[in-house]
Amino acid sequence: MNDKYNIIRNAIKNKQQIFGTYMGRHRELCPHVLGYTNGKAQALFYQFGGESNSKPIETGSTKNWRCMELDLLKIDKVQDGEWHKANNHALPQHCVQNIDIEVHF
Repeated sequence: MNDKYNIIRNAIKNKQQIFGTYMGRHRELCPHVLGYTNGKAQALFYQFGGESNSKPIETGSTKNWRCMELDLLKIDKVQDGEWHKANNHALPQHCVQNIDIEVHF
């Protein structure tokens, strides 16, 4: 496991926010699921702020879930703060096939 993977893993354990860049856009994220899909490290995040290439970020929206390949994510900082999710958190996710760690409520 690399440093980025461990940073996200610890952020899930401690319910911390991650700020960074993905696909050229500033992202403000809460990581929920971490593991591997087809041999690539991936994570499912709830994006609560920043920019998006696909859909506008709306506070509390069920459309703010983002599946991200860790190789493409640049982490700028991790911090304590409000933990964000949407009311559809309990639905099955398809981002991470082999789950290492996930948030439980």
